[in-house]
Amino acid sequence: MLQLRDADEGGPGGGSGSPGSPGAATLVPGGAGPPFEPPAPPARQTLRPLSVRTAGRAGRLRQYFVFRPGTIEQAVSEIRVVVLPAEDGEVQSVWLLTEIDHWNNEKERLVLITDWSLLVCKYNFISLQCQQVTRIALSAVDTISVGEFEFPPKSLNKREGVGIRIQWDKQSRASFINRWNPWSTNIPYITFTEHPMADADEKVASLCRLENFQTQLIQAVKKAHKEGPVPGSATGVLVLERPILIETYLGLMSFINNEAKLGYSMTRGKIGF
Repeated sequence: MLQLRDADEGGPGGGSGSPGSPGAATLVPGGAGPPFEPPAPPARQTLRPLSVRTAGRAGRLRQYFVFRPGTIEQAVSEIRVVVLPAEDGEVQSVWLLTEIDHWNNEKERLVLITDWSLLVCKYNFISLQCQQVTRIALSAVDTISVGEFEFPPKSLNKREGVGIRIQWDKQSRASFINRWNPWSTNIPYITFTEHPMADADEKVASLCRLENFQTQLIQAVKKAHKEGPVPGSATGVLVLERPILIETYLGLMSFINNEAKLGYSMTRGKIGF
């Protein structure tokens, strides 16, 4: 390498500013100096927000048993056993949706559209067992409403998003006693919305799309009305775009249920339920 050397260390005198003059310096070969070291990387680095969100969502996805490999395929295969060919006909499609009851509680459900029925299955994705089936005759469905959720003005527990409500037997509201009974099953309608992780897994995304479910349901109901109308009732189904009213006010029970995801088969610490 080259080193700077003062002129007075050797060489003839000269004018100011020339090599060899006092105060001047010349470049001469010299010994090896200290090795070059690159600057150290910064102690802190900022991660891209997109990576952070993706990792967090993937972690939450693994908490749901339905999204574990092979679970949904086995559930769909086993759930077909509940279909009664003489009463339901053939299965047209299977869906993974969230039911919203009349007290705003979320419940994970497998829903089957058949030729003549709508089957709503309470399925345990941990033990892989169908625990309950609600059968709704498509020919009895008279109104299908689609829209955003709506609550009373003084309600303390509200939700956002879009839902679909299916009504039958020409009853738009349950009785007063049934409306105020959180465990009542004598409700003349059922309400669905998309699963909270519907867009997180491409393999099951097609089973969770509410818009596609709506299209196939309307087609199936119209076909059932045409082929097997109920005596004494008007044929056809009324399809409306209007808010989906949920009449809850305090909503403490549904708040706890929905925040803790108690209506879903999930891992909860070292246990799952």
